[in-house]
Amino acid sequence: MPLRIVVDVRRVRDFGIGTYIRGLLHALGAIDQSNEYILVALPEDEGSFSGLPPNFNTVTYRKSDSYSLNHVAFPLFLHRLQPSLVHIPLNQVPLFMMEPYVVTIHDMASLLFEGGSGLRMQTRRFLLRRGLLRAKRIMAVSEATRRDVHDALGIPADRIRLVYNAPNPDFFRPAAGERARILERYQIDYPFLLYAGNIRPQKNIPRLVEAFAVAREHLSRHPVYRDLHLIIIGDEISRYPSVRRAVIQTRVEKAVRFLGFVPFEALRIFFESAALFVFPSLYEGFGLPPLEAMATGTPVVASNVSSLPEVLGDAALLVNPENVFEIARAIQEALLDEDLRGELIAKGKAQAARYSWDRTAREVLEVYREASFARRG
Repeated sequence: MPLRIVVDVRRVRDFGIGTYIRGLLHALGAIDQSNEYILVALPEDEGSFSGLPPNFNTVTYRKSDSYSLNHVAFPLFLHRLQPSLVHIPLNQVPLFMMEPYVVTIHDMASLLFEGGSGLRMQTRRFLLRRGLLRAKRIMAVSEATRRDVHDALGIPADRIRLVYNAPNPDFFRPAAGERARILERYQIDYPFLLYAGNIRPQKNIPRLVEAFAVAREHLSRHPVYRDLHLIIIGDEISRYPSVRRAVIQTRVEKAVRFLGFVPFEALRIFFESAALFVFPSLYEGFGLPPLEAMATGTPVVASNVSSLPEVLGDAALLVNPENVFEIARAIQEALLDEDLRGELIAKGKAQAARYSWDRTAREVLEVYREASFARRG
């Protein structure tokens, strides 16, 4: 019997979760013509899902999941849709969420890294644990995240399924025809390191800036990299004064550019045009941006912590993210050692190709069926 599956897609514009929502839905649309899908979107995103097949329909809901009454109002709204199953694609489950539902956990940063008073943290922990304990199934995007969910919250391991993310397939397709125009639009005529992602504390951007300053100093006489820049794509920098302070203190103001969010076509060209992608994060639930860089043929330097060794394998130079000089040395090696660059590029493409949204969608569909069976049982 076909299921009526409701998916909360209100975060489709988010950097990482949005990629997950778009990739998963389009892959499900390609393999599942039996079940009915109801996508709950904000009004401004109603047209974002027009390319999906007829068994996918969108309904609008005017409030975001940060709305103060979301814990009550959103479950009431969902109840009127009469779903067989609800998919919450992030770790923010309303207190009175209707059952049955499944949850995707991308990371545990809200408990491990985000600040707040003791009461606020206790409330956050209570809500998350309650939401996961009531879920029929939980999907963790890496083995590291699955361990975190089990260890930090005591969620039974047999309720948690490992379902990897995947890069957008468009990153595997060269966009060379647009490269010159995009780079000219952003006035980029120099070699650059790239970081793309959120700029939250666990992303370790101040140390990235410090490592860049060290590497740039060592390369100041190099014929190719003497004018090396660092380009950071992500959140508005005004929200993170520590990053701005690091730029000023290391005296690289003229060599670091913050571009905020950019359109996808521009983002893809930044990925494939970068001399190197650097991702010194202190904590990742999965680590999609380094895989996206690998898909475009760009070498990667990344952290040797949390999920990144699991996801990236031996296809990146892995470093201690707390050691500025180790990050700087890896940057120089990846730029100057041509044999190493070639090896990283080849391994990176192969590693990125191991992950696909088709496989992810098939595994998610199996979780849907399992959760539905668990409900009947």
